Amino acid sequence: MTLYLKNANYLDAQTLELRKTHLAVEPGPTGGVAFRDAIPSDSELSNQDRVVDCRDRLVTRSFACGHHHIYSTLARGMPAPPRTPVNFLEVLEYIWWRVDKRLDRDMIAAGALAAALHMAKHGVTFCVDHHSSPYAIEGSLETIARAFEQIGLGHLLCYEISCRDGQGPMEAGLAETDAYLSSGRKGHVGLHASFTVDDNLLEKSVELARKHGTGLHVHVAEDLADQEHCLKTYGKRVIERLHAFGALESPHTILGHCVFLDDIEKKLLRESPVWVVQNVESNQNNNVGATGYTGLTGNVMLGTDGMHSDMLRSAKAAYLVGQNTEGVSPDQMYERFRNVHRFIKTMGAEGDDDNNLVILDYDTPTEITSGNFTGHFIYGLESSHVLSVIAQGKMIVEERRITSVDEAEILADAREQGLRLWQKLAET
Repeated sequence: MTLYLKNANYLDAQTLELRKTHLAVEPGPTGGVAFRDAIPSDSELSNQDRVVDCRDRLVTRSFACGHHHIYSTLARGMPAPPRTPVNFLEVLEYIWWRVDKRLDRDMIAAGALAAALHMAKHGVTFCVDHHSSPYAIEGSLETIARAFEQIGLGHLLCYEISCRDGQGPMEAGLAETDAYLSSGRKGHVGLHASFTVDDNLLEKSVELARKHGTGLHVHVAEDLADQEHCLKTYGKRVIERLHAFGALESPHTILGHCVFLDDIEKKLLRESPVWVVQNVESNQNNNVGATGYTGLTGNVMLGTDGMHSDMLRSAKAAYLVGQNTEGVSPDQMYERFRNVHRFIKTMGAEGDDDNNLVILDYDTPTEITSGNFTGHFIYGLESSHVLSVIAQGKMIVEERRITSVDEAEILADAREQGLRLWQKLAET
């Protein structure tokens, strides 16, 4: 089956070259796109082929998220915490660690489906996720993977292992990670942050990542408390500690946030192949501060940190914050927005090839050119312009309606599971 996109104004996501053309989109996790001078006639089309007229709309590569927490999906509108947090550690203790402890398999599945649905409708067809459910660990990653695949999304998943809930959940997190990666799934060895990971767990996690030829996915210096704990407990800063354990050796490793680093840590990052993902809206929401990423490493990408599923919104927020912290340009921010595709490719993960596309209903009052597109990207394009989405050669959103699943049914189940979660939160 081939999907033909007729009358496309195609934007090459790398070169920003624009061309009026027809596209032949091949199906499958490693499918490609071919330019055509003409669309085959009706007699030349098979029964499975389809032709969609783009009517000169902008067509380009779909989007991807470099760091998400889809387990937070059911938290939207949840009851207030038992007390108002006054710092980052209390945000974790009174909000997010209360949420993740109460998740069960049905909630995980419902939240993953709803998050994947929202990502698809925002043009996101691939997600790197960092999951936590310390009392519903076994099978949680496969549950999320199947939910994403039901919508049509590619993924790289990990479980957030830590010592904060005791020996049992820590060992279960290692076991879940080993089982998931041993099944042939691509993913990471996930860790929460240095201040909840002792030396024993860090060593085991690095060994497990080496065993499976992958990297770590860990929060780093999101708040000063992470650095203060590391200095007090281990006599070194977080990046130095990770480096000492060999955690910076893999090009598959993701370090989230990296807000509070000194010059020595930045030098260690520049000398390593790891990736850094910035999540400025989450940093603002948690009031931890902001930093610049220029010169930190050439491997910087963007995430949402569970705040939402809209990567265009994340890029705009990062750009506006970056005006103050590093004077970042639209071109630089667009590069970070697209860097996630480079990362996914290094992982050898399927589901992020050229046959993942968005059709944008962007009726701009000014001309779009290769030279000014990044200005439109920052100041014009919104997720509301996402008209249709093609994932792995298959149309999963058409005319702003999800086609792969029953949206109303998924959202209804999410609301039901959300109420169950809220009830559990209210009980304690």
